[in-house]
Amino acid sequence: MQFPRVSGVLLHLTSLPGPHGSGDLGPSAYHFVDWLVAGGQSLWQMLPLGGIGLGNSPYMSSSAFAGNPLLIDLAELHRQGWLDSAALVPISDLSEQTVNFEAMMAFRMRALALAAAGFDAGAGETDREDFAVFCQEQSAWLSDYALFMALQAQHPDQAWNQWPQPLAEREPLALAQARLALAGDCLFWQFCQWVFFRQWRAFKAYANAQGVRIVGDIPIFIAHQSAEVWARPGLFELDAAGRPTVIAGVPPDGFSATGQRWGNPLYRWPAHGAEHYRWWIARIRNTCALVDLVRLDHFRGFESYWEIPASAPTAEQGRWVAAPGDALLQAAAQALGALPIIAEDLGVITPEVDALRQRHGLPGMRVLQFAFSPEQDASSRYLPHHHTADSVVYTGTHDNDTTGGWWHTLPGATREHVQDYLACDGHDIAWDLIGAACASVADMAIYPMQDVLGLSGEHRMNRPGVGEGNWAWRFQWAQVGPEPAQRLRHLARRYHRLPRPPGEADAAT
Repeated sequence: MQFPRVSGVLLHLTSLPGPHGSGDLGPSAYHFVDWLVAGGQSLWQMLPLGGIGLGNSPYMSSSAFAGNPLLIDLAELHRQGWLDSAALVPISDLSEQTVNFEAMMAFRMRALALAAAGFDAGAGETDREDFAVFCQEQSAWLSDYALFMALQAQHPDQAWNQWPQPLAEREPLALAQARLALAGDCLFWQFCQWVFFRQWRAFKAYANAQGVRIVGDIPIFIAHQSAEVWARPGLFELDAAGRPTVIAGVPPDGFSATGQRWGNPLYRWPAHGAEHYRWWIARIRNTCALVDLVRLDHFRGFESYWEIPASAPTAEQGRWVAAPGDALLQAAAQALGALPIIAEDLGVITPEVDALRQRHGLPGMRVLQFAFSPEQDASSRYLPHHHTADSVVYTGTHDNDTTGGWWHTLPGATREHVQDYLACDGHDIAWDLIGAACASVADMAIYPMQDVLGLSGEHRMNRPGVGEGNWAWRFQWAQVGPEPAQRLRHLARRYHRLPRPPGEADAAT
């Protein structure tokens, strides 16, 4: 699929400013769209929009289809009349500098419970009808999700396969009794999803009207503790007791000497093929309805994936297993048309992975920090002079250190190589790499917000292989000022990435 020559910024919603412990779909999200437009940017890339899981990771969601209730703008619920203003007063444990997940989740979920009660007591007929229509339209996944979340709350600290056997094995009578007994709780989770999707549609409509397209993210794997694994265990490599027999990860690499043991259950691909990949098609359709472009995470896993025995303590004891990428992508394209997908082709990339991506016309990713790693040489695909138009170039991703942090950990010889290649002295290295990315022949260029702000490594979003302490970074508008948007617009104009013809208002505020 051909993409226009544009650029944008990588920033997850939780990193936005806001009074309730993390960024959300409130005013800062709309202001960031305006800021992107002022900077001549037309892409906003986010991390997965589903609920967070183990380690607060958005890549370990409790559902492959549900939105994250923690991203709901609570102030909008107050404006609807469903939430008292007292519920919006931040508690002292909420921080503007970082996400205190424990405090933030407790605060927001308490407010959402109050809003659900307010909706039940005072919503108008139009909203009630809209809610009912949403529940009907999304029933293919929403009913199981709501019951899963309600049951999970009843069995804290237990995996679903440790629930009472009739529930774990989804015996029809047990499910019917649970739906009846937990009807109020299920209604709450359905309400949260209705609110999320309603707010998201309004936000996306605004972004698109301003010329900004949203780049979403589909994690290749989902968490074992998720509604879909519970509802469709036959699609995953589980034993008779519902435990994963093999799990996902990657072998030792530059991020980790022992590899990365992600822990997600692997797919039982023959079962997916037997139903013509309907589950995957529904997943892609759902995400494409939310966003304009989709980053398909760990694309190399659709050609072959690293299979780790569930009993292994690290990812070292694994093997490569072939995956049905061609059949899956063909089925998806046949059902959905041209796929607006960016292939995250990072890691151990073989000619077979490249061929799979190219056969399906998907752009790959080129990360400039990787171009100068010690194991790379002049033939590195990440060096700008090897880029191709069918790519998306990044200075770094959410898994990389910030460019400032990366620079300060480089060996002296590597720094000299960077300085020589980019003809720079390194004093403004983040913008040196942003400029190189913008000048690239790649159709799309995307820069992490930390690099736009020139931040050090302490502002990093994620450290792969480290289970705790990630995903918490936030910025404040006072850190931004007018200069970054002005510089972005200048580069976008110079390298023909402006979303609109030159000559329009150039003010960047």
